[in-house]
Formats: sequence, structure tokens, C-alpha cells
Amino acid sequence: MTRIVTTAALAAAMALSAGVSIAAADHHKADANTEKCYGVSKAGENDCKAGAGTSCAGTSKVDYQGDAWKMVKKGACVTIKTPKGMGSLTPKA
Repeated sequence: MTRIVTTAALAAAMALSAGVSIAAADHHKADANTEKCYGVSKAGENDCKAGAGTSCAGTSKVDYQGDAWKMVKKGACVTIKTPKGMGSLTPKA
């Protein structure tokens, strides 16, 4: 009986883990109403890829890192003002 319960618990944990991974991946997909906006996220709050040495969400090292992007409402990016300038649709140096 204990083996069945353990196996069921393991299967449930694996299914939940897979669901969380899929949900996280979907969160970062662009759609027709959003766009990537560079240089607007705080350190550790970028959506994905933040230049050399980083891989994905939450890996930017400084506030408003120019090569780190955040998904924003389409058309809003270039109107976002930060202490380092405006948001950009392309990576900033």
C-alpha cells in the first residue's frame, strides 16, 4: 500500500512540475498585443535573455540593463521613462 501511495505522489509531483514549466514558457511568449522592451526592467525582473552571462527570466544584473527585455503592451515601450532613458525596441549598449 505504501508503495502505491509513494508512486502516486511522485506521479502527481511530476505532472505539477511539467504544468508549471509550460505555464512559465507561455508567460514569455509574445502575442499581437505585446512587444519586447529593452532597458526597462529592474535587476532580476527581466522576462528573458539579458546579454552575456545570463540565460533567461530574472537574470539581469542591474536596473534598466540595456540588453535585458520585458514584455509590455504594444506601443508602450518607447514611452516608458527610466533613470537611464526611454525604453527601446532594440537592445541598448
